[in-house]
Amino acid sequence: MEALAILFGAGFTVAVCLALGGLLLGDCFRDPGARFVTGAALLSLLVFFLCSLKLAYPLLFLLLGAGLCLWGRPPGLPSARSAPRPTLLTFAFAAFFVLYFFHAMAPEASPDGAGYHLGLVVRYLREHGFVRITDNFYAALPAGVEMLFLFAFAFGRHSSAALVHLAFLVALAWQVYAYARRAGFAQAGAAAALLVFASPAVGIDAASAYNDVALAAIVFTLFNLLETWNETRNTRLLIAIGLLAGFAFTVKYTAWLALPWAAGYVALKSRRSAAVVAVWSAVVIAPWLLKNWIWFHNPVAPFFNRVFPNPYVLVSFEETYRRVLSLYHLKSRWQIPMEVTTRGSLSGLLGPVFLLSPLALLALRKSAGRRLLLAALVFGANYFSNIGTRFLIAPLPFVALAMALVLSAVPRLAIAVALIHAVISWPALVPKYAIPQAWRLTKIPWREALRLKPEGPYIESRLPDHAIDRLIEEKTPPGSTVFTFTPIPEAYTTRRVRVEFQAAENKLSGDTLWTAMVPEYVPTWRLRFSFPRQSLRGIRVLQTGTGPDLWRVHELRVLDGSRELSRAPQWRLTAHPYPWTVQSAFDNSLVTFWLCGETAHPGQFLEVQFHGDETADAVLIETAPNQWSVRLKLQGLDPAGHWIPLAAAPAASDAPRPLGLRRAAAEELKRRGNDYLLVFDTNVGADDLRANAELWGIRLVGEDRGARLYQLP
Repeated sequence: MEALAILFGAGFTVAVCLALGGLLLGDCFRDPGARFVTGAALLSLLVFFLCSLKLAYPLLFLLLGAGLCLWGRPPGLPSARSAPRPTLLTFAFAAFFVLYFFHAMAPEASPDGAGYHLGLVVRYLREHGFVRITDNFYAALPAGVEMLFLFAFAFGRHSSAALVHLAFLVALAWQVYAYARRAGFAQAGAAAALLVFASPAVGIDAASAYNDVALAAIVFTLFNLLETWNETRNTRLLIAIGLLAGFAFTVKYTAWLALPWAAGYVALKSRRSAAVVAVWSAVVIAPWLLKNWIWFHNPVAPFFNRVFPNPYVLVSFEETYRRVLSLYHLKSRWQIPMEVTTRGSLSGLLGPVFLLSPLALLALRKSAGRRLLLAALVFGANYFSNIGTRFLIAPLPFVALAMALVLSAVPRLAIAVALIHAVISWPALVPKYAIPQAWRLTKIPWREALRLKPEGPYIESRLPDHAIDRLIEEKTPPGSTVFTFTPIPEAYTTRRVRVEFQAAENKLSGDTLWTAMVPEYVPTWRLRFSFPRQSLRGIRVLQTGTGPDLWRVHELRVLDGSRELSRAPQWRLTAHPYPWTVQSAFDNSLVTFWLCGETAHPGQFLEVQFHGDETADAVLIETAPNQWSVRLKLQGLDPAGHWIPLAAAPAASDAPRPLGLRRAAAEELKRRGNDYLLVFDTNVGADDLRANAELWGIRLVGEDRGARLYQLP
C-alpha cells in the first residue's frame, strides 16, 4: 500500500501539472514536456496561495487536483513520427530511467532533500500552510519546486516528492530532443539528451528531493517557448514565458537572469509583448518577495542583508557563506574542471566526457549554436557564487546540445560520444575514476523502493544521523524545540530543530553556550576608559579597527568614581550596525552580550543617551578576549548636544572567570525558547557538557552513535 501511495502522490501531481499546462498552452504548444513544466509553474503558485491562506490540506489538494484534471486538456503525446526509433540510445535511456526511478521511489536519503527541502515541506503540511520561521534561513529562500513537493508529499510523503523531481528530468530530456528535431538536427538532440540524462550528478539530483534538475527543465522550456514564440507570436506563449521566467526565480535566486533574458528577447521584437512577459513574471515572483519583506524585512532574504538590515541573518554569516561557497575546499579555481567532471569532490560529477565541452564554442558558427551558447552563458553566469557541481546543471542542456551539434558534423560521432558517456557513467564504473566520496548513485534499490525492506536501515546507511531523529521523537514531547550545532535530517522529525549557523538568534544561542566553556569566549576581559569627571548626556564607544573578528560587549557600565550609574528605563540604547540585541549589554548579566553583526571595520558603535545630564568619569566594558582586531575609543555627548572625545583607548586587564556561568548559560538557552540540547562528540565543548552536566543543570535523556540529547533546566 505504501508503494501505491507513493506512486499516486507523484502521478497525481504530474497529472495536475499536465492539466494546467494544457489549459494554458492549449493547441499552440502540445509538447507534453513543455505542458508539464508550464503547468508546474501554475500549480506551484496555486499551492503558495493555499499555504498563505492556511488551506494546505490533503483533501483539498485531492478535490482541487481532480477538478483540474477533469477540466484540463489531455497532453499531446509524442507521435510515432516524432519519437526516436529504438536504438542503443533508447536502451541507454531505459536503463538509466530504471536506475533513477527506483532510487527516487526508495526512501529519501539525500542530505539536503531530507534536510531543508523536505524538512520545511513537512512543517508546512503539519501547520496547513506557511508559518513564520526566522530561525532557519532556508525558510527565506523561495520554494517554487517545494510547493510541488508539498502537493505530492500530502499523498505519498518523501518519495513522492523525489519522483516529481524525476519527472522534470524526463521532461527536460524529451524537450532537448524534440527541440533539436524541430530545428533540423535530431541526431545531435538525441545525443545531447543522453549526455544530460546519463550524467551522474544529474541522475542523483533528479532522483532526490532537490531542485537543480527542475530548474534546468524550467529554463530549457523557457528557451523552447521563446524560440516557438519567435515563429508564431502567439499570446498564450507570452503568458507561459512570463510564468516560467518567474518560476525559475522562485526555484533558485541564481536564475534571476531568466526574467531580463526572456523580456529582452521578446522586447527585440515587440515592447508590448515584453510588458506581458514582465507582468506575468511578477505575478509569480512578487508573492515570494512580499512574504520575505513581511517576515524578514528583506525581500531577497537571506541575502543582501547589508542593503536590507534585519535581526534574522547576520551580515558576517552571509559574507562567510558566500566566501565558502565560492571556493569550497579548493586551492584554485583551475581545479574546477576536473572536480566537476571526473573527481566529484564538489558534490557530484557531470562525467569525464564534459571535458570536451570547450568544443561547444565551435557551434558559434551556426545561428542555433549562438542562441544555445547565449542561454548557457545566461544560466551559468552566477555559477561562481556557488561552485558546486549541481549549479552547472541549469546551463548543462545548452552546452550539451551545442557540443553535440559540433560533434554531429562527423557522422555518428555525437551518438558514439553519448554512448561512451552512458557506459562510463553507469554506477559500477564511476568509482574507477571518481573519488569514493563523490555524490552518486550506487545500485538499483528496487526492494527498498517497493518497501519490501524496511526504510530505517536504508536511510541510515546513507544518512547516519537519521537515528538521531528517532531518538528525538522517542525522548522529547510533541512541540519541543531542539538546539544543535550540527544539522540533522529534519524531514524525519516532527520536532522543531534550531541549527547554530542557520540564523542570527541561533548564533547568539551557540555563542552563549561557548561563553561558559570556551576560554576565548569567557567574559574575562576588562576595558576601562578614564576621563576627567564631567557632566554628560550620553556616551558612545566607537570601533575603529579592521579585521575578521565580531565585536561583542557583555556589559557596559558608566561610572562616577566608585559608583555605577543606575540604568534607568528612559536611557536610549542603540548600536550600529546591529541594534537589535543592544539591551543585552546593559542587563547586568555576563552570560548575555551584544554582538555586532558584521566583522570589524571603522564606524561601528555602541551608544547610550541618558535621560538628562549625568556626571561620570569612567566607562567599563566587560567582554570576552576573542576580538583581537577590535580597536575602541570613547566619545561623550556634552550638555550642549555635541559629541566630544573622552578617551583615545581603554586600559585593558584580565579578571577571574565569573562563577555560575554554565548554569546561567543553560538557563539563557532555555529562556530563548530551546527545550533540549543535541550535542555530537565532534562539537566544541561536548566533553565539558558530558563531564559537568550537574554544573550546567542539564539532564541526559538519551544518546546514540556519538550524539547526546540533554534536557535544559
